[in-house]
Order: sequence, then C-alpha cells, then structure tokens
Amino acid sequence: METGDGVPVSSRVSAKIQQLVNTLKRPKRPPLREFFVDDFEELLEVQQPDPNQPKPEGAQMLAMRGEQLGVVTNWPPSLEAALQRWGTISPKAPCLTTMDTNGKPLYILTYGKLWTRSMKVAYNILHKLGTKQEPMVRPGDRVTLVFPNNDPAAFMVAFYGCLLAEVVPVPIEVPLTRKDAGSQQIGFLLGSCGVTVALTSDACHKGLPKSPTGEIPQFKGWPKLLWFVTESKHLSKPPRDWFPHIKDANNDTAYIEYKTCKDGSVLGVTVTRIALLTHCQALTQACGYTEAETIVNVLDFKKDVGLWHGILTSVMNMMHVISIPYSLMKVNPLSWIQKVCQYKAKVACVKSRDMHWALVAHRDQRDINLSSLRMLIVADGANPWSISSCDAFLNVFQSKGLRQEVICPCASSPEALTVAIRRYCVTSPPGRGVLSMHGLTYGVIRVDSEEKLSVLTVQDVGLVMPGAIMCSVKPDGIPQLCKTDEIGELCVCAIATGTSYYGLSGMTKNTFEVFPMTSSGGPITEYPFIRTGLLGFIGPGGLVFVIGKMDGLMVVSGRRHNADDIVATALAVEPMKFVYRGRIAVFSVSVLHDERIVIVAEQRPDSTEEDSFQWMSRVLQAIDSIHQVGVYCLALVPANTLPKTPLGGIHLSETKQLFLEGSLHPCNVLMCPHTCVTNLPKPRQKQPEIGPASVMVGNLVSGKRIAQASGRDLGQIEDNDQARKFLFLSEVLQWRAQTTPDHVLYTLLNCRGTIANSLTCVQLHKRAEKIAVMLMERGHLQDGDHVALVYPPGIDLIAAFYGCLYAGCVPITVRPPHPQNIATTLPTVKMIVEVSRSACLMTTQLICKLLRSREAAAAVDVRTWPPVLDTDDLPKKRPAQIYKPSNPETLAYLDFSVSTTGMLAGVKMSHAATSAFCRSIKLQCELYPSREVAICLDPYCGLGFVLWCLCSVYSGHQSILIPPSELETNPALWLLAVSQYKVRDTFCSYSVMELCTKGLGSQTESLKARGLDLSRVRTCVVVAEERPRIALTQSFSKLFKDLGLHPRAVSTSLGCRVNLAICLQGTSGPDPTTVYVDMRALRHDRVRLVERGSPHSLPLMESGKILPGVRIIIANPETKGPLGDSHLGEIWVHSTHNASGYFTIYGDESLQSDHFNSRLSFGDTQTIWARTGYLGFLRRTELTDANGERHDALYVVGALDEAMELRGMRYHPIDIETSVIRAHKSITECAVFTWTNLLVVVVELDGSEQEALDLVPLVTNVVLEEHYLIVGVVVVVDIGVIPINSRGEKQRMHLRDGFLADQLDPIYVAYNM
Repeated sequence: METGDGVPVSSRVSAKIQQLVNTLKRPKRPPLREFFVDDFEELLEVQQPDPNQPKPEGAQMLAMRGEQLGVVTNWPPSLEAALQRWGTISPKAPCLTTMDTNGKPLYILTYGKLWTRSMKVAYNILHKLGTKQEPMVRPGDRVTLVFPNNDPAAFMVAFYGCLLAEVVPVPIEVPLTRKDAGSQQIGFLLGSCGVTVALTSDACHKGLPKSPTGEIPQFKGWPKLLWFVTESKHLSKPPRDWFPHIKDANNDTAYIEYKTCKDGSVLGVTVTRIALLTHCQALTQACGYTEAETIVNVLDFKKDVGLWHGILTSVMNMMHVISIPYSLMKVNPLSWIQKVCQYKAKVACVKSRDMHWALVAHRDQRDINLSSLRMLIVADGANPWSISSCDAFLNVFQSKGLRQEVICPCASSPEALTVAIRRYCVTSPPGRGVLSMHGLTYGVIRVDSEEKLSVLTVQDVGLVMPGAIMCSVKPDGIPQLCKTDEIGELCVCAIATGTSYYGLSGMTKNTFEVFPMTSSGGPITEYPFIRTGLLGFIGPGGLVFVIGKMDGLMVVSGRRHNADDIVATALAVEPMKFVYRGRIAVFSVSVLHDERIVIVAEQRPDSTEEDSFQWMSRVLQAIDSIHQVGVYCLALVPANTLPKTPLGGIHLSETKQLFLEGSLHPCNVLMCPHTCVTNLPKPRQKQPEIGPASVMVGNLVSGKRIAQASGRDLGQIEDNDQARKFLFLSEVLQWRAQTTPDHVLYTLLNCRGTIANSLTCVQLHKRAEKIAVMLMERGHLQDGDHVALVYPPGIDLIAAFYGCLYAGCVPITVRPPHPQNIATTLPTVKMIVEVSRSACLMTTQLICKLLRSREAAAAVDVRTWPPVLDTDDLPKKRPAQIYKPSNPETLAYLDFSVSTTGMLAGVKMSHAATSAFCRSIKLQCELYPSREVAICLDPYCGLGFVLWCLCSVYSGHQSILIPPSELETNPALWLLAVSQYKVRDTFCSYSVMELCTKGLGSQTESLKARGLDLSRVRTCVVVAEERPRIALTQSFSKLFKDLGLHPRAVSTSLGCRVNLAICLQGTSGPDPTTVYVDMRALRHDRVRLVERGSPHSLPLMESGKILPGVRIIIANPETKGPLGDSHLGEIWVHSTHNASGYFTIYGDESLQSDHFNSRLSFGDTQTIWARTGYLGFLRRTELTDANGERHDALYVVGALDEAMELRGMRYHPIDIETSVIRAHKSITECAVFTWTNLLVVVVELDGSEQEALDLVPLVTNVVLEEHYLIVGVVVVVDIGVIPINSRGEKQRMHLRDGFLADQLDPIYVAYNM
C-alpha cells in the first residue's frame, strides 16, 4: 500500500525509519551562510578578533595570604566594650574635634560624653518610641541616620547609640530637595530594609523641606518615617538601673553601608559585629595605630574609609579625630594641612582630590611642617590618576617635612571593606608599574616604558590585609583564577568583610559567595571569597595593583576600557583652561549592538565656543591615540549643571539617564559616529537582474503570478448615466442648465459655517457665458489660447473654468499669492503663468490690486504680466455661440503642480480624459444628483481640482465647498459642515486631517455637546499623492470615534502627475487592508511580510480601490520587466483618464516622453503604460471585490525621485523622519535629505533653545539603531521652517536649497565627524 505522497509504507515500519522518511519529505533548508545570502538580509558586521592581540602567557596565579592577624591581649571583645572602657576610665580624653567653616574648633566630644550620650540615645530608641507594649523599634530593627557632613559628633553619638541598643544603623546622605539625584533610590533601600525611624540632629531637622503644616513631606520613593532628634536636651535620662547589654562581637548585623551601582540603583551591604571588630583590628595592625594618637579625617565619616578610620577604629584605640568638613575644604583647601601641623597629627585620611586642591591653593606657606605625619592614607589610591596627585604632592611638600614612605594609598570596596593598604615602611620603596594601555584593553599585563604616551602608570596599594587571602579571577563567566600576567577582578576571603546585600539573596550569592576555580576545575579553598569590584593583579613581592573598577568598565568592540583612564586622558589635555577638573563624566551607551563612549564635562563660563571646540577635538585625538578607541559623543554642559552626589562628585548614572532622555542641555556637542561605528552592514552591491527568457511562463514571473490588477471596466457597466451621451463637459453643463435649471450644484461655506455663496445649474451656465464674452471681446482671445485663473478657493474659480471652456480657451488654475507672503508666493504664480504660456490672466478685483502693488513689484517684474481681466465686472451679454471642440482628444485644461522635489510639471488633460475621469469617480463613489459631498481641499491641481470643479457638473450632485484656509480660524468647520448637512461622502487633505487632530483633540466633548455627529459618514477620503500616513489616519479615526465616525470610513486615494487618480476607496468593495513589511528588506527593494509588532516592521495601508477603467502593473524601473505578486517595483498605469503628456517640465526636459508611453521589455509588450514614478507592490488578498473577483490591494511605498540612495540601499525619507520624531518629545517635525553623500536631518524644536543640543545624540542614535545609517549633519531649527505644500507634503528640496544657501537661520548645526 502507498501513502498519499507515494512513499511506500509497510505496517511493520519501525519508528526510526518512519522518522527518516518524514525528514526526507520535508524540504531541505539551506545551511545558514547561504540562507543569509539568499535572503540577502543586512547582517551587522561582527568584530573579528585581532589575530595579533596580546594573550596572557603566564602561569596560573597563586592566592596571596596576608600576615597573621595577631591577637593583642588588651584588644576589646567588641566595639561597644571599647567605648564603655574608655568612657569610664578616660572620660576626659578627647574623641572628636569638629570645625566650623572658618577652621576654628567648634566642639570637642570626649570619650565620657560619647559614652553617656550614646547610652541616652540607646535608651530612648528602645523605650521612648511607640508604647510600652508596642515599641516602634526592637533590637535587630533597622533605623536610618540622616546627619549633615559638618556634624560628625551627632552622627557618632547616634551610631554608637544604635550599637548599644542593638539596632542596625543605615547611614545615608541628607536629602536636600525632594528630587535629589539618587535620593529616590536611597528611599527604595530604606523601604526594603523596613526602616520606619530616622535619627537626625536638631539643625538638620530644621533644614529639611517642610509642608505648610510643618510636616516633613515624604520624599519621592521613600517609606513613611518618624524623624527622631538625637540631641541630649530632647531625650529622657535613662533610669539608674538601666544599662545597655554589652556582648562579645557575634554574627548579628552591626550596620548597613549603602552602595550606588553603575545603573544608579542603591544596595545595602550588611556588616556583622564580628566583621566590624575584626576589620578594626586588621586596620589597627596594618596602620600600627596606638592609644591616644591624633588623626585628621577629611573623608565622609558616614561610609567607607572615613567611617572605618574616623568613627570605628579610632574608638577601639582611644584616638583623637580632627574632622574637617567638606564645607571648610571648599573655603580653605589647605585647612587639613594646617590642622596636621596644629595638632601634630600622626595620621591623615584624604582623597587624591584633597591633595590636588592643597597643591593648587598652596602659595609657599612658611609655617607648614608635616614631619609629625607617619601615615597619609590616600583613600582612593586605587584610582589610576591618584598616582599623579601623590607624586606632585610629595614634590611640593617634601621640603616641608613630608617623607616619601608616609604616603600610603589604600584600596577599598563597599563589599570587601579595606582590600589592601600600603604599610609605613622605610626600607622598601613603593611599587610602580608602567603598563601598556593596549595590553590592558585585552586584560593583559605588558610592561612598557615611561616615555610613551599610551601607557598607564600605576602605584601599588600595599599588601593584602592581615588575616585575609586574595586572588584575582576572570571578570566574566566562571570565577577562574587568572594567570600571573592577566588582569582580573580581585577577590578576598576574610572575616573582616561585608556578608550580603540586604534582602537580595541572588545578588549576594554572585558577589559574597564566590569559589575561585583552578584550571583543573576545582575550588582553591572551601571558604567563599568576595568579589571586590576592583580590577587588578598581585605583583612581585605580594604588592597589590588596582587598574580600575568593574563599574567603570566599558567593553567596546571586545576591548575593555576604564572610564577613569579616559577621564585622566581628557584631563591631561590642558585641563584647567576650559573645563573643571573634577566635573567630567565618562560612561558608555549601547547603540547598534555595541557600547559607545560618551564624555560629558562642565565647561567654564568664560571659555568661548571656539576654545571649547579646540579642546574637544584635542581630547578626541588624545583618546584615539592613547586608547585606540573612538569617542561617540563629547558634550560640554554649563558649569554646575551636572547632577551631584552629596559630596560634590558627579552622579554618573543620573548623568547618563539625562543624556539618554535628552534633558542634559549641553552647550556644545561633538559627535563622531563615523569613526567609532564600525559594525554597520556592508554596503549593498546591486545584483544583476534575471533575464526575461528564464522567467516568463504564461502569467507567471519567477513562479509568481504577475502583479497586475484593474478596476471595473468602464464600457461594460450599465447605468442610466445621461451625461455619457455628451463628449464634452461644457455640453453636460448646458444640458443640466436646460433640464434642471434650479438644481444647486455648489455651496460655498465661510469660516462661520454659513453659506457664503451657491450656484445652481443655470446660474453657473449664465456666468460662464458672460465670462466667455469677456474673454473674446476684452481679451481678444482665439480658441486654444491659454488662460491662467488666479482665484481663491470658491465659486468664481468654477465659473471662470467653464467660461474658458465656453470660449474654447484652455484654463490653468493657479493658487493666488499669499497677501502676507508675496515675496515667496508671487514668483511661483509668475512662473506658472509664463511656463504655461498663458495669453491672459483672470482674477478678482482684490487680487488685481495685489498683483499691481508695491510689494509685488519688489518680488517680480510686473511689466511682463499678460493682460489681467477682472471678472468682478462682467459684460451683460451672451455669446453668439458656445464653442464646441472638434475632437475629444483636444486639450481641455492644463494641470500644473510643484512636486515635493521642487519640480514644476504641467500635464495635458484632453476632453476625453476629463469626461472618463468624471465617469470613473461617479461610478466609484456612486454620485447622483440627490447626493451631497463635502470637499475640504485646495482646488488647484490633481484630484482636488477635479472634485471641486468638474465632478458636480458631470454627476449632478451638490458639492459643499469648504476652503481649507478657513479651518485656521475655525478648526471644527469641516466636521461641523459634514454633520450639519448629513453628508455621506467627504474628501480632505492630510493638512486638514492633521489640523483637526491637533486642533480638536481636547474638544471632542464640547463638539458632542454642540451636536456634532459623524455617524452618517460612509467614506472620508484623504486625497494624496504619497504613501498613506497610517499613524495620522488612525489617530483621526480614534479621536472622532466617540462622535460616531466609523473607523472603516477613513481611507486614502492615490494620484500622480501621469494619472490624477489611480485609486480611490469609493462606496462598495472591501475595506482598506494593512500589511506589515520588513523595513530592512524594503531598502533592498524587496517586500517581506512580517507580523505586526515584529522588529523593523513598517505598516503599509492600501491606497484605496483601483478606479474603474484603470489597469495597473508593477514593473522593474530599471529593466522594465513585469514583476510578480508582492514584489516591489514601479507602479505603471493604463487608463482612459491618463494625462496625455507633459505640457512642459520646467528644469528637466529629459524626463518627458517615456513617462507617458512606456512598454514592458517582455510579456505584454503591446500595451502602452504611463509610469507613475512611485514604488509599490500589488498583493492578492482573500477578500472579494464588488464584481466577485479576488481583490488585489495596491500598496504604495514612496516616490522614486524622493528616495535616497545611501550605502547602496534605497531609503524613503518618511521612514527616517518617523524614527526621528519619536526620538524626543520636543521634536515636532523633521525632514531629511542628502548632501554630497551625507544624510542631513533637519528637526523643528518645540521647546527652549537649551534643549537644541540634547537632540543631536538622540537623533544620531535612533537613525543608527533603526536604519543602520550615520547622520552627517543635524540641523535644529524653529517651528515652521520646514516648508510644507498645500497637500501637506514636505518640500525637502526647497529645504535643501535653503540649507545650502544658509537661509534656515538654525538654532544649532551639528556636523557629526
């Protein structure tokens, strides 16, 4: 027996064989590589690894052990025990001295006061919040500490109060405003820690923002807090018998230190009591701290090195801390050095910026002596540029008693606490490494020579901490031990570290529970290590070197760069002149599947734009030569505008966020996408087309049905169309004037919606007769002469048109000049009059005056106008006879229009074509004398003119005419008229639809109240010569749905120069369909249908139904061969109402004949087609037409002459413009064009001028991401600069001319280098 497919099957076939048979039946899919060529999709280039890149060659590293943590007999069993001891045996010993902003000692906190006050705070926290039965805070709960940077004493009392009460302090910064940079994230941390109480000082509490009722408002993202002031005078005294419970250090949480991540989120690192104590012991041993030493602390005492040395270890050793607030450093950067001298301090804790500031401020102070210092702890010694501060500082202050071995850089991280610190050692000199920057980008250590620029000089940060083990592991993937010449993330195993991220078990596991692996795959110890977040290596002699932070890592094209290194290079370029040293942010943004480097710096107010650009271009060169990496964007912002961290640094993630959302407001921007975007797809190579022989089989091309379609046949439709008897429109009018003289054909509305004027058949006929007499007698015109009709939209225009037909003249309708803008509009009128060879010009009295005015004389040469006839003053007589043309093929009228590319083209419409056109529209829209149609269009060319002037005379329906200009004063005019006259069919332009959508968006309720009802509208057609603007039609439909508008009613039409209307939705037939195509395939002139919402999808709406008497075929514009169904090609049209040729084309004579009589190169080579110049495709749908056939839908993609050829691909401006408009809320309009081979993007800015430069990076990003193109120039202009014609189409070529002639008066022009 056989299966249906003819494959023999036996009932005993095993499942295996059956599976094989099934596999063979399935078509073979080509292997991947071919698949892509076949589908010839744009593949982004993948960075190929450089074969010469350095690779690590050393042996596997060994974990490094620190010295044994020696247990000293008199070390206290816990930190609270130490406080109790000193507070009772040395109550007078100074613990902390605070300074005011003049550098005078403000307050001395003794160990006795610290002990008694901390106890008081502890008692009050536990017993005075809430009720006896329900205390608010119990041991183990978290409370937050909110103290300003100038009040370390209050902070210290509160912190130790918490330790004594066994509650967990979470120190944070004071929220200055409700929208402080990063403050919201801190709020999330407090919420996740379950904090309900905030301890603060009196002064700080008074300074917090308050509501009118005196309440402290809830900060954005913060939990509801009870604010508790810790000053002694506000607290109750503990009873005599109350005593805090002082235990030995255990595994309970002692405190939580906050940490801000790269993305701006804030985590809480928990530190246990045993870790806290062990850390103090390790620091005491490493730094050789002894009782009653004096230490000067410049660092933030709430976290990190400042907290560990200045608040915790100092108490363990009964040391005296001199605390220098940030506010004092701002006023007097030398203050810390003066305090070291004054107090003969043994130790100072500083950051490299404090050393740098001291150097800048230092002017040979005589009385400085630093010989008392035995340790100058540099807290950010891990930062690559700290070495230059250390060297320069030593250089200047060596003569003041500073010894080289005193400078002790250290490395720390929130997770691992102190990672390494340089010991005070006279014998061995400090370690230095001069490393090749190129090697480092591959994570490899290569020693280089100091002379080169492209090296990084690093200093050691000392040895591993006592009692700890350290190793380095590969930064990503499995934690594999590095080789000895490889850069890795430093990991530490010790008791003295953080234990978790509070409440985040997953992240905790990845960071705090790491088991480094050897190359054989086993862990190196059974104890977990902690990732420090620092990148570095362990050098000779166990010295630890740090070359950067994991957070600052930017991986660009597979190479690793450190943000701090890039900052250092930027600062090396004449730093002090143009930008502020500490105010540079470097981060990377992801654009087109790779990281791109962005540098943002604050510019000094006195530097000029010229200076800044010089500096910016130097920075780019420096980074390129030293780091061999391109900078994507360099932006300068005004001084003091970058978001700050509480201690004055830059809030990096917030800065990046502002950059990405376009609210950074730079004053200078330099983008260099050309140099750093290297992964664009290869430019397209055009494939040779398949020759005709291999493809034509019957009605198939390459196996697909030929893409051809037609509307209903005009000849075979039987209807009682009386007008068919007449060959000429002038005869139809005379017949109507005899048979239905009082039937109203036209009603013109004014801006108030009342009837301004109307015409019956006989009135129109009589006016036309008088105008014919005027043309013959006053104008002395012969039949066949051309007459320019310069009228505003209205009734006069219609009468003048038929007057010309009655006199045998050929009318040309011309838009009148704009009275407010004669200089730009009058030359176009003049040009049309001249090009059309008009023998005379007819117009109204008002326009006559305008044409003779002073302004007109300034704009054009008024002496060369043809005779001007004023039709407001008509003769009273009738013509002897009305002209009847000898042949229907003679010229009826000329249709002139300026294309979007700025070409003025006039086409010839014969009498036969005009009548066929009117009949086609009558059939499609089912127009009869009893119908009313509302028209809100410009009546000067194309379908707009035909609907306004011709169709009513042919079909006898009443046209309600609404001049679009009236909508500017009354946007609801058109829709109110449609509702009032109960109109079923209406026509408008995109400009009208946009005006209604924008102008009436908020008024739908009030319009409903006024009785606006659109439920009777059957068809609302947008008359267009472009791809349907689906977003606009959809938003219009959605907006007016509530007023009864049926969503199926809205559709579009398609016309062009060779055929003024190819498609028009009409009344019968299926609704317009929408398909989604892949934008990337379109650029390759291919149609690929995709699902809605898939990436790179573009919705295309059918352009209405093909009109009766129209045939369409899709042809290849180059080879002129027919194309298959759903293939993209040029739309060709054959129809009785095609125009019969160009009258003249102004400016490009070569385009002519071929447009109107082309033949296919194979297949049906007899039919004569007109080429529309539009790309599109036909697709057979599942729907049925009115005549029962399957419906063919026509989709327009865009005009050939508008399309831009870039990188070998065809781009349609509208697609790029749509992306750009979405990029930022302040972009209201956009137009693109090419200049040389650069893409120029012009955007209109609706916002303040300071937003102008925000747009440049966003526009560049979106065009790269969505279109794989690099923008060459971004021009930011004011609203209304992009010229738009009456059809609502952008005049991109006019804009281009304006750009090249420097006439746009832009707000900003950015040339992307």
